Amino acid sequence: MATGDDAPALPRAPVDLAPITDFLAGTLPFDRLSPAALADLLTSVAISYHTRGESFDAGSEPRGLRILRSGAVDLRDADNTLLDRLGEGESFHIGGLNAERGEVRACVIEDALVYFVPDSAYQALRQAHRDIDRHFSSQRSRRLRRAARYQSSPSTLLLSIRDSMSTELLTVRGSDTLQSVAHAMTQRRVSSALVLDGTCLQGIITDRDLRARALTAALPADTPIARIMTTQPETVGADCTLFDATLLMTQRGYHHLPVMEGGRLAGMITTSDLILARQNDPVYLVQHISRQDSAEGIKTLLGSMPALVVQWSQSGMHAHQVSRVLTAISDAVTVRLIQLAEAELGPAPAGWCWVGFGSQARAEQLFGADQDNGVILADDTQPEHAGWFTDLARRVCDGLQLCGYPYCRGEIMATTDSWRQPLHRWQDTVRGWTITPSPAAVMRVSIFFDLRPIYGEESLCEALQEVMLQEASRNSIFLAALAANALESRPPLGMFRRFVVERNGEHRDAVDVKKRGVLPITEIVRLHALAHRIPAVNTEERLRALAREKKMTMGDSRNLADALHCIQQHRLQHQCQQIMAGETPDNFLKPHELPTLAREQLRDAFTLIDESQAAVRQTYRAGMG
Repeated sequence: MATGDDAPALPRAPVDLAPITDFLAGTLPFDRLSPAALADLLTSVAISYHTRGESFDAGSEPRGLRILRSGAVDLRDADNTLLDRLGEGESFHIGGLNAERGEVRACVIEDALVYFVPDSAYQALRQAHRDIDRHFSSQRSRRLRRAARYQSSPSTLLLSIRDSMSTELLTVRGSDTLQSVAHAMTQRRVSSALVLDGTCLQGIITDRDLRARALTAALPADTPIARIMTTQPETVGADCTLFDATLLMTQRGYHHLPVMEGGRLAGMITTSDLILARQNDPVYLVQHISRQDSAEGIKTLLGSMPALVVQWSQSGMHAHQVSRVLTAISDAVTVRLIQLAEAELGPAPAGWCWVGFGSQARAEQLFGADQDNGVILADDTQPEHAGWFTDLARRVCDGLQLCGYPYCRGEIMATTDSWRQPLHRWQDTVRGWTITPSPAAVMRVSIFFDLRPIYGEESLCEALQEVMLQEASRNSIFLAALAANALESRPPLGMFRRFVVERNGEHRDAVDVKKRGVLPITEIVRLHALAHRIPAVNTEERLRALAREKKMTMGDSRNLADALHCIQQHRLQHQCQQIMAGETPDNFLKPHELPTLAREQLRDAFTLIDESQAAVRQTYRAGMG
């Protein structure tokens, strides 16, 4: 086969251009093209399909830009080192990569549909559109993505479930008896059985179910297993990572998790598969939190957490994954403290919900997170019930303080009467904030408008959030006030992209990456989410929703996610270094002490924040006066 510019064009066939047009119009950087320019580009696009296991390079394929419509591709160098992993909407040019890294080949890891732009059309596109050329020339976003994905060594938690799940499954029918299923489980020496109706998963039965639901209830041996099975069990996909399974099992308290592939049962992942005997496993930690009978016991158990976070980080767990695990742990601590309080106080006298605000609600906690919580009471709560909830709040907040979650300096806690109110009063408070967006109200919004139910009746939290989204989205003056708040903390870059650092005091020559990096991103994304009634609370989930609903370009969404990953990763590494040095973790990085690559990554991230703030100023300035 001919190579280089003399390579023959890929075979073409008549195709419906509408799906291709729609896809490219929503894909970075082609979303910047006018309809006419996009139509002109489509005249040169060819389609090719590659199955898993194929590989191609500059010597075997025509030169040009390849855009992944679906599937996934690994880019590897001559030493088989993984350079990047690309998915839907991402593109690559083998010839351009070769110029940077030597011989590079693309390895298809999931069947891939590819849109191919010949090199002549690709170069003409770059020459005609400066912003397109800038996108392909600049390595800023790619550096950030690569830093987030590959700067740590591989972790077993990042491996596919498929490599660890059990495929030797015991399957039974719902009509099978308790005795026959228990006998089969004993014979196979397994702790669970999956209940199928044909190939459809109906339920799951475990040793615990047999003990708690059958023996304890003294059910007859010939009782159908369907009577005690867990119906419609939660499942996980075979392509998910062990981390995904670990987090789900951590949050839900599961011991067995069916694995699905292509809509069919493929296997089972269990706590044994996750090596629970290792005490550095977050599932182990959460499960032991749930067994403690005092706040002091929880405190003792959490004493090893800083060292565990260092281990997780060194094993390759990324910052956004660590923050999700730390949030799951703080959730578990909160839930157990509530349960202990209920055991002493008796059952709640009315409906209620404990909610988390801020970083806990967003599942983005790292070290140093304080308490931000409240209680939503049902509207039929009576005045005589107030004492029970006051005692509950005091016990839980005091317990959190003891366990290492400091009291909120702004007293945004359930112990404050204002943040322990019936639903209708919460809703009236939110309406007041949006009608009269005073500086104090806007400051509160940065915490309260990120909320998530931790324990109790979730519907109360959902009803409050619905009012928040409704009131915020229709009030341009309030959104303008939020925009002003989002613009207040500027990225720490001056002329010529030099870092602006603290000039004196304890943190001289340092940058507060939480205040100057993480918070501006979360505030910008929250603003857009509230403006467009996006119910997601986690920052990455908000960004994906905004791009999916075309309220933000895919490029802007990805850039902010990349910037957040980068800053959080360096923040976590800094905190881990402090822990290993016996210091108290903080958020102050000294740029001059960082490697050159790290400094450049942070500059890129802060530049992206600056560009996003400029867009906020442009979009919401009409209401800013």
